[in-house]
Amino acid sequence: MSERASVDMFFDPTCPWAWITSRWLLEVQQVRPVDVRFRVMSLAVLNEGREHLSAKYREGLKSSWGLVRICIAVEQLHGSETVARLYTAFGNRIHLERQERGPELYRAALADVGLDPALAEVADSTEYDEALRASHDAGMKPVGQDVGTPVIHAPGPMPGETIAFFGPVVTPAPKGEAAGRLWDGVLLVAGTPGFYELKRTRDERPSFD
Repeated sequence: MSERASVDMFFDPTCPWAWITSRWLLEVQQVRPVDVRFRVMSLAVLNEGREHLSAKYREGLKSSWGLVRICIAVEQLHGSETVARLYTAFGNRIHLERQERGPELYRAALADVGLDPALAEVADSTEYDEALRASHDAGMKPVGQDVGTPVIHAPGPMPGETIAFFGPVVTPAPKGEAAGRLWDGVLLVAGTPGFYELKRTRDERPSFD
């Protein structure tokens, strides 16, 4: 039986593309010897000081602080498995149900996974910002600052090697063996020395089917 590989995906709950990638990785777990840990990055931290952003995007970043602060607090207090369940609760409400971000959503999502809704108060606190920035930096350092989320860290082709990459950006999330084949291909290209980019124009909106 193959040893299971540990894979980290760094997410910001506001990103629909990261959400789709996360659902794909859950499928990959079922068909490949992979265990996924969901870890927190922050698009608000990533974009600090950037002047070219649209007003609409800036406004979205403001509301993203609460979500990532709650996620990192839950990771610190309850561990990565609980973060994974909270990410699912947030994603269902934000991306599938189109609920407005804010205290009501925070409390409801926390209750969904059996956590104290009072943790929603962390959204307006800087108590866990140092841990948030450390998690963000751990995710982004191997891939640089010119990408967003999702970022994945996975075992490389050589023993003890780790490869890190942005993506894949895909919609909708492949299911079953199709998810496994995409995983195989992503590892193949990401594990190739000197490989940096494979891209085409994105002409579809996120599909959550």
